[in-house]
Amino acid sequence: MSSVSSLQPVVPEFREGEEVVLAEGSYQGTLGVFLRLKDDVNWAEITERNGNVRSHPIAWLARPTDPMRGPSY
Repeated sequence: MSSVSSLQPVVPEFREGEEVVLAEGSYQGTLGVFLRLKDDVNWAEITERNGNVRSHPIAWLARPTDPMRGPSY
């Protein structure tokens, strides 16, 4: 039996161009724009406000006004 659950994102899917915030991790509060999922769909690339493109665990991403993840940043 194979399981596909490890291939699915752990949070709701984001769309290209959508504003996101790092709600967890060492760069918590960093605002950016969602670019794409990586080959490992538990990771995503975002463009941070300073123009850097970086990869972060998708579980750390939230929408800036997501009340379930805390206050907006």
